[in-house]
Amino acid sequence: MTAGPLVLDPLLGPAGAEEVVRIWHDFGSYGQYSNEGFDTQFAPELPQRYDARENFVRTGGRFHRDVEDPGLLGARTNYFRETYAYGEETFADGVDVLMHHDGLLDAARKIHGRDVIVPAILYANILLPGQELAVHTDVPEFRGANRKVVPQWLLVVMHHSGLFDAWRMPIATAITYFGRGERGGELAYFVDGEYQTYSPRHDTAVVLDTDTVFHGVDRVTGDESALRVLRSGQRLHHDGDGEWSLRDRDGETVLARFETDDLRYSVSWKGYCFADEAERDAWANHTDDLTLERIIEVLLADSGIERPASDVDLGKQLIDRYVAFPA
Repeated sequence: MTAGPLVLDPLLGPAGAEEVVRIWHDFGSYGQYSNEGFDTQFAPELPQRYDARENFVRTGGRFHRDVEDPGLLGARTNYFRETYAYGEETFADGVDVLMHHDGLLDAARKIHGRDVIVPAILYANILLPGQELAVHTDVPEFRGANRKVVPQWLLVVMHHSGLFDAWRMPIATAITYFGRGERGGELAYFVDGEYQTYSPRHDTAVVLDTDTVFHGVDRVTGDESALRVLRSGQRLHHDGDGEWSLRDRDGETVLARFETDDLRYSVSWKGYCFADEAERDAWANHTDDLTLERIIEVLLADSGIERPASDVDLGKQLIDRYVAFPA
């Protein structure tokens, strides 16, 4: 079991790496992370990652920048994401080259010291020049509580509270990198009381427990002018031959153009890590699942918070109580 990252270099080799680049381009169109998420019923007015967003706005990011231009803060973190696979569902051809990769499975076993690994999620992140990922921990899962039924910020609160460890499903995350652009975008991760960084390289992967380790992505360098016109609901399109366009909500109006090497592309692989077959079966058979009512009851009892009339207010108080970002 290790808190620090494991690096796989190379990950796939030339043919496999080019296959992932093909998937990246052929998928065609990528929406913004701010528009991702399932229609959970608890406090739907609160953004899915309100915890990370508010910390970024309050601090100006890892380097405390942009206080002179707060209007760009939202655009800097509104990157592009699409899911390639979730459980048994796949949304892009050829994703097995990563989804069931033996090297990723072996690394996951080492991260959590658990032998039974079930590949779970595969999704792509694309950052434009000037964008970065705010410091955060990833969205964990628990038996009966995942991002399809519980808000993402609440899942983060649950893990940081330590109150639901008996139901937690340890997840290993591999951040895999493809593309030959060299424009910053270092992975920053907080271990042993300080930030360390990893510079992304084509056909490599970093594997760690991102649900527990605070991490982010430093700013991608290059022409940042597109951020001035970036608005929610726009999409990034691959137009062929490594040419990309940022298009407005109508899907036709081109607002900015990019080359593939202008963009920072990664694919995150997540695997559930079980101690044995019995633990996996408890998850698969929904034995001893949590419910939303039970989750809120436990958090209220531990925190001493008197439940407010608004679930949004309750969410903000729970985040303040349990999610402590690195200074």
